[in-house]
Amino acid sequence: MNNDKNKEIILPQQEFDILKSLKDSNIPVRIDEVASKLGTDANSLMRSIAELENLGLIHVSKAIKRIIELTEEGKRYLEVGLPEVRLVKVLLNCGCKPGINEVPNIAREYGILLMPNEVNYALSTLSRLGIIRINRGIIEAIAEDKINIVNNRQDLLTQIKNGVFEDEVPDVIKPIVQEFLKRGIVRIRERSIIELMITNSARELMDRELIKVGVVVTALTPELITSGNWRNMIIKRFDLSIPPPQAPIVTKHFFSEFIKFVKEVFVSLGFEEVYGPHIELEFWNFDALFQAQDHPAREIHDTYFLKYPSTGKLLDNELISRVAHTHENGWITGSRGWGYKWDPSRAVRLVLRTQTTSVSVRTLYKRGDGEYRVFTIDRVFRPEILDPKHSMEFHQADGIVVGEKLSFKHLLGILEALAKGMGLKKVMFKPAYFPFTSPSAEGYAFHEKLGWIEFVGSGMFRPEVIMPLGLRKSRVLAFGMGLDRIAMILMNIEDIRDLFSRDINMTKAYWSNFLRFINNLSKY
Repeated sequence: MNNDKNKEIILPQQEFDILKSLKDSNIPVRIDEVASKLGTDANSLMRSIAELENLGLIHVSKAIKRIIELTEEGKRYLEVGLPEVRLVKVLLNCGCKPGINEVPNIAREYGILLMPNEVNYALSTLSRLGIIRINRGIIEAIAEDKINIVNNRQDLLTQIKNGVFEDEVPDVIKPIVQEFLKRGIVRIRERSIIELMITNSARELMDRELIKVGVVVTALTPELITSGNWRNMIIKRFDLSIPPPQAPIVTKHFFSEFIKFVKEVFVSLGFEEVYGPHIELEFWNFDALFQAQDHPAREIHDTYFLKYPSTGKLLDNELISRVAHTHENGWITGSRGWGYKWDPSRAVRLVLRTQTTSVSVRTLYKRGDGEYRVFTIDRVFRPEILDPKHSMEFHQADGIVVGEKLSFKHLLGILEALAKGMGLKKVMFKPAYFPFTSPSAEGYAFHEKLGWIEFVGSGMFRPEVIMPLGLRKSRVLAFGMGLDRIAMILMNIEDIRDLFSRDINMTKAYWSNFLRFINNLSKY
């Protein structure tokens, strides 16, 4: 700063306002607090702060602090209420002793949505807090005098709404914050904090009114020169030694490239890619797969139904008849069916598909008997609660192999080749049960850090599936896998939401993980 203490300093309006906001403080002030006082955001102050620091009018210090903030799930709970808060409302409204499995349906009667996994969280929390008592699956009592405990938990979300520094959290609520961290309701992020403090000399100049506001110009015009007005203005200095900000290096999205890689593995094994609609008839999503119409997976808890249009059309009456008879009495498949009256009106309801197997059965209906291998990789949708391990939208790979002389051994061989192509070198299989395949198996692959992990469900399509579709001579090997989970494992990703991130720095980091995975794969 200039040593002449009597010299007047002319500053732009924003720089003057920053000094004015700091003048009465004897301790450093966070930049976000200054920005709030000035009615702007912190980023817009950075240039002015640099100028004031260069002039010696302020001290600038930087520190890394941990801040607690709401996750997307936490923001949703802020709006609709924590599961434990919603469950208390349900119990108070109904005044009954419901069974645990009855809670979601009772909640809907009062206009409250509680998903099954949310009910589990709520029951566990309320039992631990001594607010409810559960006996043999029945919620027997609710301690109304302790309800403020859950209300306080909800209030905590409001307090964290705009972020709270970890070192400012009172000790009494730290256990709740730790619980919220484990549940994925809040997260902790490190944030660079900039603090500002006015210098003593600047404060003295402000007191003596030697710091004043002026007009800043970045270019001298002929009019300013001829009029002489340039003498009353601040001419912005340009420092050509300062390099311009670097543009971020563009990279391909790691998850898109991973999906392309998996597709290449399928094609290398002789598979052809096929496609199907995201909005699907229940017929193709469930009925054609010999899934009974009263199966729990077809309820609102596990499937998204379209409100408008709510139904579609089926044009092949013969196909409808074959599927109906298969459900009712087994038709000519050798099965006894499910033994109920099949409802065609339910089969035409529109849903967001819950599995890409619907594409496989559509392909079987279209192509019939023969020798072919097809696969599909696309998104499926289920009413999950978004957290680091679950999403209501995720990618699934589905494949079928059709031929007359295929056996279960062929299926295991194909799956082993598929796993090795994806970098999963050690595989093993265990017997399993799936509604539309028999025999069935789950495939496990060995991961160096996680041990044996499930990567595929598989089996041979039952006659009740393929015969109504028109196949008489062929056998069908079928399998499906969740690609999001496999990608997370292979690229060391902990949060499923990061798979869809548009953050440049995060994308670059995971792109490096993808390249490392490909390089390791090439060593085998």
